[in-house]
Amino acid sequence: MQETIEVGYQTFVSDGSEEFGAVRDISPEGLVVYVENAGEFRVPLDAVEAVHSQKVILDCKKLDRRLRRAIGHAHDAEVPRL
Repeated sequence: MQETIEVGYQTFVSDGSEEFGAVRDISPEGLVVYVENAGEFRVPLDAVEAVHSQKVILDCKKLDRRLRRAIGHAHDAEVPRL
């Protein structure tokens, strides 16, 4: 049985990768995901590959280009070794 998605779950593009954001809202049309350094994005439900351990794994191929670019830069503002 698949876990239900809840607000606050962390988002990933593959299991074991670094999180890039968090679920802010859920509706029948999809999710609103907040991506660090980029803001909020709508994600269609068919882009959700798996949900477990309070993680939402997304299929990168089903995400729009703007969101994929934001994911690639989600951790740019972090200071290494802190």
